[in-house]
Amino acid sequence: MPDKPPASPPLLPPFRERAPWFGGDLQTLRNIIIGGPSELPGGERLLLAMPDGDRLAARLDRPATEANAPLIVLAHGLAGSESSRHGVATARYLVSQGWPVLRLNLRGSAPSRPTSGGRYHAGKTEDLAAALRGLPAELMRNGIVLIGNSLGGNLVLKFIGEGGCGLPVRAAVAVSTPIDLAATCARMMAPRNFAYHRYMLDHMKREALAPGAELTTAERAAIAGARNVYEFDDLFVAPHFGYRGAEDYYEANAAKNFLAGARLPTLILQALDDPWIPGECYRTIDWSTLPAIETVLTPGGGHMGFHGADSLTPWHDRATAQWLRRKGLGPRGPFETE
Repeated sequence: MPDKPPASPPLLPPFRERAPWFGGDLQTLRNIIIGGPSELPGGERLLLAMPDGDRLAARLDRPATEANAPLIVLAHGLAGSESSRHGVATARYLVSQGWPVLRLNLRGSAPSRPTSGGRYHAGKTEDLAAALRGLPAELMRNGIVLIGNSLGGNLVLKFIGEGGCGLPVRAAVAVSTPIDLAATCARMMAPRNFAYHRYMLDHMKREALAPGAELTTAERAAIAGARNVYEFDDLFVAPHFGYRGAEDYYEANAAKNFLAGARLPTLILQALDDPWIPGECYRTIDWSTLPAIETVLTPGGGHMGFHGADSLTPWHDRATAQWLRRKGLGPRGPFETE
């Protein structure tokens, strides 16, 4: 097994922390402390039908000038939505660079709850496939690039590893992704992450119990009584979706088990000081056996942080844009600089 990170793909800028956000925790907390960018003006609301009648809400933002670029479809993280600070930042930057960006709200996340009684989970790729099939043809004429943030990255990587369902997906990017769900759950419950854990569990419960959620009385009791993330998954998520328990759910849906199936160009960006995801999840994979995947493991950056010294635009967004251009998936037009 490799004992050090793979080399960075060529032409991607190195990541260097920006003062005063030194260390994984400050990198992670920066957007909460300072706040993220303002929402883009305008935007279009799409409702994408699921086979069972639920509909997923999505927000589409287009660049000012049509540049014949692939559609970016962005999947948010656990208890997130189109309004997540890092998702707004990604959309704002990539739209400014000429890509149309669609932020997909997974089943049961806040914007999708009014039109969906169901719920998402870490590997519910059938919902992602159905949402992509429901997109207007004009949005897909230049193909699709999937970007997954945090838990959304696990969803995207599993989808790519499963073969992409015959859809016009051309590439994928995963940022701060818990590719080993069991190890990530254990890390989240570690004593040093007590504050993170309580914050996430509270948000997970609030999301799951929001008005409109189709739950049994027993499921509502399991959600309310869960004392930690493992119990939430073991007593609610796993049985709700037909898994024997949390360990079965984690093993069946962890992206690490699907990487070998990747055939499309895929970029993985991960900080080794991410306080939520153990670096060992990435160090123990022999990336040389996965030719479709380019992996950049940075010493710093935290979880969905990557606040770099050379720009106020998060490093992972700039790296994504450069990588897509290098793959011939960039806009055609004057969008070559920040």
